[in-house]
Amino acid sequence: MMYKQKALFVSILLFLLLGLTSSCGVYSFTGTTISAKTISIQTFYNDANNGPANLGIQFTDRLRDYYQQNTSLTLVNEDGELQIEGAVASYRLSPVAPSAATSTEVNDQANLTRLTISVKVDYVNTQDEEQNFSKKTFSFYADFDNDKGLTAVEDELIQTIYDQIILDIFNATVANW
Repeated sequence: MMYKQKALFVSILLFLLLGLTSSCGVYSFTGTTISAKTISIQTFYNDANNGPANLGIQFTDRLRDYYQQNTSLTLVNEDGELQIEGAVASYRLSPVAPSAATSTEVNDQANLTRLTISVKVDYVNTQDEEQNFSKKTFSFYADFDNDKGLTAVEDELIQTIYDQIILDIFNATVANW
């Protein structure tokens, strides 16, 4: 008899918890609190002066995938309740860890180089215009050892940088962080 009461209590408790977390339909465990049903993400332009030609398309694909995997939003071609568009604005290489030359015949050089990518984003929330922003810049970097060379590590660096920028965009748009 006691076992049946405990089982009934646990069942009711689980049912209530399930009802509370899904009844509103606007909360997910990724922290998003949105009531919109659709999102449109236009192809990002590549306005960077250097870097691979497909930077914009690659970024757009990853951004779309991230929103589809982490929200219940339906991706539409245009006029979504949430709208994102923008451009990859810069792709910069800069030395970050110089080393002194070992002789007068060799110039000083960098042991590490930093790849920095910046993306400018326009965001429109048709349900809450206070959330909108225009030309907001999201930027991140990754360092690599010059012994490896950029071509050997470029794809991996771009993915690492894009992952962080996409997370920042996601937090600024639907997670409200």
